[in-house]
Parts: sequence; C-alpha cells; structure tokens
Amino acid sequence: MAPRILIFGTGSIGATYAFLLSRAVPASNIVTVCRSNFNSASQNGFTIHSSIWGEDQRVKPVVVGSVDEAAAIDPQSHFDYIMVCSKALPTIPSTAELIQPAVSSKTTIVLIQNGIAIEEPYADLFPDNPLLSTVVYLPATQIRPGIIQHMEVELLHIGQYPASPNTESATRFAKLLNAAGASAEVHEDIQFERWSKLLVNGSWNPICALSRLRDVQVLNSSTEAKDLVRDVMLEIAAVANACGYSGIDTALVDFQLARATIREPPGVQPSMMADALAGRNMEVEAIVGNVVRIAQEHGVNTPILRTLYVLATALNSSFN
Repeated sequence: MAPRILIFGTGSIGATYAFLLSRAVPASNIVTVCRSNFNSASQNGFTIHSSIWGEDQRVKPVVVGSVDEAAAIDPQSHFDYIMVCSKALPTIPSTAELIQPAVSSKTTIVLIQNGIAIEEPYADLFPDNPLLSTVVYLPATQIRPGIIQHMEVELLHIGQYPASPNTESATRFAKLLNAAGASAEVHEDIQFERWSKLLVNGSWNPICALSRLRDVQVLNSSTEAKDLVRDVMLEIAAVANACGYSGIDTALVDFQLARATIREPPGVQPSMMADALAGRNMEVEAIVGNVVRIAQEHGVNTPILRTLYVLATALNSSFN
C-alpha cells in the first residue's frame, strides 16, 4: 500500500517534494498544509519550473489549511510520514505541538529545516516515533503563490536522531525518494552534514540580511569582507570541533567560502535576507542563536558570531 504523507509548510521546498513524491505515490496520498499560498494551491496545485525536471511540472495534492483538517480527512488511517518543511522558528505553540494531531504510533517525522540543535522538541514530544533529521540542498524559490522555480541541485542528506548505526528508517525514506527519482544519502550521524551546511548558513545569512546585499555583493563591498566571512566560518567550525566534529576544518571552510567567490554577481540571496527585505521573521535562533549557545556551553569564544546574533535579533524584533 502506498504511504500517506503530510507536508507541513508547503513553500518552495515542501511544494517541490510534493511534486517529486507524486512520481512514486498517488497525489491523493499527499496532504499539504498551506498558508499564504492556500488559495492558489487549493485551486491549481503547484507548478514547478526546474532545470533538472523541466518546465511546467504540475502536481495537485490534497491541500488543507491546518493539521487538524489534515487529520480529519481519514480518521481511520494514519500518516506514514510527516515532513516538516516550515521555517525553524520559535513559535507558540511549537511546530512539534502543531503537528501533534496528525502523529500516530506509525508515523515517521522528517525534519527538512535549516539550523543546528532543532530536533529536541520533536524528540521530547514524540519519543517513540522515528525522527529523521535532514540537510537539504534544493535551491528553489516560490516566485508566485504555488509557482516554484528550481535550479541546478537536488539532494537530501538523511539521518536518524539521535545518531544511530541503525539506519532502517532513514534508508526506507531514502528508498521512497529514490523511487520518485529524487536523490538521498543516508548517514549514521547527520550532524556533521548540519555543521557543514551551517558554515554557509550561519555566516552568509546574518551578514546578507544585515547588509541587504547578496553574497557576491558583500565580497565586492570592501577588501575586508572576505576575511570577515571566513572568520565567522572559522568560529562556527570551532564550535563544531568542540562538539566532536573535527572534520569541520579549515579546508572545508575554504571550500565553502570559495563557492561564493566564483559566482557571478550579484550572487545568491540567502533566506534570511529574503525574509528581512520582506519584513518577515528570520530563522535567527536556529541558524545563529543556537550556535552561540552551544559555543557558550563548551567555552568557545565567538565574538563576531555573537555580534551578528545580537544585531540580527534586533533586526528581527523590528518586524514584530
């Protein structure tokens, strides 16, 4: 029997995975929780324009406005997977609490969110459910409600949380994605991949949001800019090292930094910059604040990152 899937947070990432999974699962088995794009998605579904899968790729899953509505569709059935694709924001109630009405004893929870140390609220609330933490590389933008532009890359790193040599749940989900033609890699410990991506997210996101410049524009703004970004990445690497991830090293920092130096201007607009320009809440805590707190717990000095955290928090407060 085909699995039932609930996607919580159907923006660019969630909509793209709804499309991909519809190639392995009937669209009627995919339920998407939508907010700002609800009217468009409920009427027309989602349209994906992709450099990999082609233009005008369409999917019309079941569209609802809340998890309660999703759970009420078929009370006698259950969701095999709940994919959390919303921004990692400290909301009240928490996202873990928001998805609770749809979680059964047979549900695997999949976190497709940025940041570090985001898993604990789900692990605490659902201790008996498989919890998969992931790192996504999927440059996609919702250019209009329900219309997604995707470019170049599609890869999901998947690992059990807490880290475990038992990769059965992660492997099963990866096989579902593979059956849909998507790419997935399974890890015993996903946190290395989280720290690796955080070198980029934890530096470029607050710097671009505060400066209102894309990454290449920042690099071109002064002779000091590149060294500053590298110093932030080195601070993040030091925190990762203190947590036992020695592979987050200078070579990886230089590799991640080089990705921006070879881009054509104006470069990439990180998600926090896009949110700042739109006056939306940014993922400051998940991407920056949690690193600062972990650093303090391990006695690691992060003066530049701490400054960026304070300034990004102040900017975030101006949107409320």
